[in-house]
Amino acid sequence: MARKEGEGKIKKLSFKEGKIDIVFLSFVLVLLTLGLVMLFSASYAYSYTYYDNSFHFILRQTAFAAVGLVAMFFTSRIDYHFYKKFSWVLYAVCLAMLVFLLIMPPMVQGMDVKRWLAIGSFSFQPSEIAKFSVILLFSHLISVNYKLMDKFKFILFLVALLAVVCALVVLEPHISATLLILAIGVVLMIVGGLSWKYIIGGGISVAVLGLAAYFSGIIGYGSDRIKYWLDPWADAKGLGYQTIQSLLAIGSGGIMGRGIGQSRQKYLWVPEPHNDFIFSIVCEELGLIGATVIILLFCALVWRGFSIALKAPDKFGSLLAVGLTFQVGLQAILNILVVTNTIPNTGISLPFFSYGGTSLVILLAQMGIVLSISRQSSIQKL
Repeated sequence: MARKEGEGKIKKLSFKEGKIDIVFLSFVLVLLTLGLVMLFSASYAYSYTYYDNSFHFILRQTAFAAVGLVAMFFTSRIDYHFYKKFSWVLYAVCLAMLVFLLIMPPMVQGMDVKRWLAIGSFSFQPSEIAKFSVILLFSHLISVNYKLMDKFKFILFLVALLAVVCALVVLEPHISATLLILAIGVVLMIVGGLSWKYIIGGGISVAVLGLAAYFSGIIGYGSDRIKYWLDPWADAKGLGYQTIQSLLAIGSGGIMGRGIGQSRQKYLWVPEPHNDFIFSIVCEELGLIGATVIILLFCALVWRGFSIALKAPDKFGSLLAVGLTFQVGLQAILNILVVTNTIPNTGISLPFFSYGGTSLVILLAQMGIVLSISRQSSIQKL
């Protein structure tokens, strides 16, 4: 009885006396601030041209950032174990939305891409929720069944859960989100204690299936991107145009950059510079030095997130922190690799920087969960 009372006391203290990780919070706020500054700089010419208002995107993004900060505050105050109750529910809702998305006609006429669900004037990408759904469900299942991580049946069960989500997302088609969700699931299984024989066997299987799909023409959407990744100048005014303009912007920035607000490529040369290719404008205005600083900030955020994971009170908190932090880091890496034409254009946003209200709110709420884990860790030391 005394032990239960003590546990209840600790749970109560988690909302009053636990301390969040100030270093992690600082990295989040710095990246968010830089992201808003660069979004305004990258978007005002495009915004004025198409919306007759230079502040169209920045006002919306700032409003969503405010909502996201409130969400981050609340999720940082909630005991992260609370989310366990909704792991299966969220996964089921996510699958339902992804299936419904494929049934409905595309939002943009003439584009055979189904990534957005609209509720009135409000639209969002279910794939954003799918990322969190996989992180939450896998963290829960692996933490409860970690002794089964060397059993084939349990691994097959996890793979099946992951494969269903990835299959639905790839049919949108959304290759980058598919790769990100797949990587998140695999990393959580590895961190959870996956045997090396399954890691090697799974890697070979994925490679074989990917090559088979590519050469069979099943992923023709992605094969065109690979073609113009290898030679964007083969269609300089079409599918290679965005990549070429991005590289010109990066080269124009040099080492020191042209200065904030001084980009030339954002004047309707780089298509929609406030979205996936905002990092090219960052490179042009801040140069190699500024771009390196931003990359280091992302690295620092990931490092601190993993540190929180190592200090987490339990396996669920540790896996949750790893998954949420890894998502940000990998998404940033993929975006930068795309913008620099290191990998094919996959249509992936840069966290904290790219325009997207719902994705920013979800991202900040997830960062609040990591802060909640750090708060619980500090309570354990009392």
